[in-house]
Amino acid sequence: MASQPPTLSGKQAVLAGMPEHPAIKAILAWKPDALTDAKFDFGELTLTIASGAIRAACSTVQAAGYNFFEDVTAVDWYPLTPRFQLSYHILSLGLKDRIRLRVLLDKAEPGTEPSPGTEPSIDSITPVWAGANFYEREVFDLFGIHFAGHPDLRRIMLPDDWKGHPLRKDYPVEGYR
Repeated sequence: MASQPPTLSGKQAVLAGMPEHPAIKAILAWKPDALTDAKFDFGELTLTIASGAIRAACSTVQAAGYNFFEDVTAVDWYPLTPRFQLSYHILSLGLKDRIRLRVLLDKAEPGTEPSPGTEPSIDSITPVWAGANFYEREVFDLFGIHFAGHPDLRRIMLPDDWKGHPLRKDYPVEGYR
């Protein structure tokens, strides 16, 4: 039975244990403060990126050889703070490696129907990877996370007149009435 690679938890442990990793080197060379946390577990590297830096971080890892955007998804950690987590899964075909860029957001007011100004917001990565278009629309539709600069941010799964975002943990079981 093959042994699992060691778990490295925390930014300093990952930086010390993986100083030559291409994604880590690229992010640190670009803007070290953008990397807020890191974890290597079960052979997977997760880099937590400051929310205001996600588009530039995606461009940076793309230039470092991570050439395939796989998907983006969200998690609602309500009632914890920060409430939302976005996970971007990115592959390098040449390096045969996968990374996860994680961003934490918290601007939605719990227990209220979403309205302008209360929705969490982050820059769209569609200028970097056009394939993020439908994934960002899905996250917007189901979680209410706004993607600034998205070319066509509108609902993709639910009717246009649907109220609320059903994958939020505080969404009423029978919807808003």
